[in-house]
Amino acid sequence: MNGVEEEVRNTFRSGRTRGVAWRKAQLQGILNLLAEKEDEIFEALKQDLGKHPVESYRDEVGVAKKSAANALCCVEKWMAPQKGRIPLVFFPARGAVVSEPLGVALIFASWNFPISLALDPVIGAISAGNAVVLKPSDLAPKCSSFLANTIPLYLDPEAIKVVEGGKDVAEELLQLKWDKIFFTGSPQVGRVIMSAAAKHLTPVTLELGGKCPAIFDNLSNSSDLQCNVGFKVAAKRIVGAKWGPCNGQACIGIDYVLVETQFASVLIELLKKFIKRFYGENLKTLENLSRIVNKHHFDRVYNLLKDPKVAASVIYGGSVDEENMLIEPTILLNPPLDADIMTEEIFGPLLPIITMNNIEESIQFINSREKPLAIYAFTKNDSLKEKILQETSSGSLTFNDAMVQFICDTLPFGGVGQSGLGRYHGKFSFDTFSHEKAVLHRSFLIELEPRYPPWNNFKMEFVRLAYNYDYVGLVLLLLGLRGLFRTNRSQ
Repeated sequence: MNGVEEEVRNTFRSGRTRGVAWRKAQLQGILNLLAEKEDEIFEALKQDLGKHPVESYRDEVGVAKKSAANALCCVEKWMAPQKGRIPLVFFPARGAVVSEPLGVALIFASWNFPISLALDPVIGAISAGNAVVLKPSDLAPKCSSFLANTIPLYLDPEAIKVVEGGKDVAEELLQLKWDKIFFTGSPQVGRVIMSAAAKHLTPVTLELGGKCPAIFDNLSNSSDLQCNVGFKVAAKRIVGAKWGPCNGQACIGIDYVLVETQFASVLIELLKKFIKRFYGENLKTLENLSRIVNKHHFDRVYNLLKDPKVAASVIYGGSVDEENMLIEPTILLNPPLDADIMTEEIFGPLLPIITMNNIEESIQFINSREKPLAIYAFTKNDSLKEKILQETSSGSLTFNDAMVQFICDTLPFGGVGQSGLGRYHGKFSFDTFSHEKAVLHRSFLIELEPRYPPWNNFKMEFVRLAYNYDYVGLVLLLLGLRGLFRTNRSQ
C-alpha cells in the first residue's frame, strides 16, 4: 500500500492534477466510462444486488453522469479566486479566497450503491484537483472488480488508483497518511475511520446513516380519506422511497413512519395497494426489487422479525426466501419501541408504523433518538412545518417527498451528529476536497510613522473607525490630522 500512496502523491506533487485541463479530461473520462460501459455496469449490479436495469440507471449510472456533467460544466467557475472584501484599515490592499486541492484523498465506497457512491466522491476530488485512491466495498465484488479494471482505462492511472480488498486492506490503508479521507458506511466503522485519521490530523467526511423518520400528517379536508389525492401521492412516494432504492438498503431510506392513530388504517391500506402495484402481490411474484446483499445481512434483518413481540406486529408481508436472499416488503404496526427494530437502523425492507394521539408528538419522539440523516414530513400544515424545522435536527429535511434531495446538486448532502460529518454534492463536493486559502496583497505606497505626540491616539481612533466602516468619521479624523500637521509645521 505504501507504493500506491507514494505513486499518487508523487503525481500530485508534480502539479499535474492542479490544471483545469487535467481535471476536465478526467471528468470527461468518467462520462465516457459511464456511456461505453453501461451494460457491464448493469450486469455487475445485477450479480451483486439483483438490481433491475431501470433501478441501476436511476440510482447509479444516472446519478454519476449528472454529477460528472455538472462538474465538467462548472469546474472553471469553482476554481476561480473569489474576491474578498477588505476593510479600509488595510488600504491600499486587495484580497481573495483561493481554492487549492488538499492533496491525496482516500475514498471508501459502500456496497449498497457501489457505482454512484464510488464515483460521486471521486468526481468531487478530481474537480478540486486531488489525486485519489478509491477503495470499493468487497461486499459488492463484481462492481469492485469492474471499477478496478475499468477506471485505469479512462482516467489517469498514475493519479487515480483503485485498491480492492476486505477489512485487512482497509486497515492497512488507514495506517498511511492521507490529506483527506471520505467514508460512506455505518457509524460503527465511521468511528474506526475517524480514530485512524486523528493520528495524522487528517480531515474526514463521514457519510453515515441512522433511523430516518417520515411524519405523515392529515392531508385531507374530506371524510373520504382513501380517495384523497394528497394521501395517495404521499403513500405512493413512501412506497417508492422505502423499497425502490436497493429494497430499503439505503442510508436515507425511510426507517419508520409516525402517524396519528385516526389515519393509520387509511395509510396502511394505501401502502399495501401501492406495494402490490409496484412490486407484486407476494414473495413468489416479486419484481423490480433488489435482494439483500449477503447472508450476514439477510440474517441480521430476518432476526429483527424473529422477536415474538415484533412478529406479532406484522400486518403485511414478512415472508422470506433464504435461498435467493429476498425478504418481502413488510409493514409492522406499533412494534415494541425497545426492540432492536426500533433502536437499530433497519437497512432493509421492513417498515414500522408508529401511531400517536397528536402528530406534534412526533417531534418529541424524533428528538428522543439520535439525529437522523434525513427527516421526511408529509403535511400541508405550515405551522407544523415550522415546528419541525425549528425544533428538530437532521442532515436534511424534505417536505412532501422522500429521498429526492439526494439528487439535487445545489443542496448539500450530509449528516449531523451520529448520522455523519461533512457534506458533498455539486459545488459542495468541490469545497469538501479543497482548502480555501486566504490571500492578501498589500502595497508599499503608504506607510505612516508616529512622528508627533498625538499619533498614538490618532492610530487607535483610525483603527476603531475603519473596523466599523465609519467613513464619515474617517474623513473628519483625516481632516483633523491635516490641521494638526499644519499647526506643527508653522511652529
